[in-house]
Amino acid sequence: MGGRARTTAGEPVTVSAPEKLFIRTCAPADLERIALIERDSFSDPWSFEAFSAALALRHLRFLVAEEMTAPSRGGGAGDRGLVGYVVALVLGDEGEIADVAVAPVARRQGIARQLLQRVMAELVQVGVRTLYLEVRESNSAARALYASLGFQQVGRRRGYYQHPSEDALLLKRDLTST
Repeated sequence: MGGRARTTAGEPVTVSAPEKLFIRTCAPADLERIALIERDSFSDPWSFEAFSAALALRHLRFLVAEEMTAPSRGGGAGDRGLVGYVVALVLGDEGEIADVAVAPVARRQGIARQLLQRVMAELVQVGVRTLYLEVRESNSAARALYASLGFQQVGRRRGYYQHPSEDALLLKRDLTST
């Protein structure tokens, strides 16, 4: 008894009450829902095949967030619905947030923050000291979130994004001062 919550595979799960948000490692069965959230979130989305290939990489952290739905009318327990995900690459003592998204109906509830905090904690555990990511210059909500998590702009990638064409801001976070 006691201890941290774990999946049937023995992996840690983050449980956030009262929202009933569960964060766990991605499984192949999650990919269809992830691809749908991706298409709803980005004008130049990753494909199902790209997510499938990413899931097979060993130097990657791929986490999903599930939200507990309301109990059924018969009083039974509610179901879990996948509402977000984060993909982070591990490259020695550096990491990169390659993708993060939350379903449109679940945004502005702190889910992306919780996903990022969890993946940063996992990256620290495997020796990552510096974390990078790119963000559209016009994405003020994401930029505010990243700034609140300690990311700072260190560069610009001109014309990085397509559909529409836009610069990416390169952000960096030192994970040694958590």
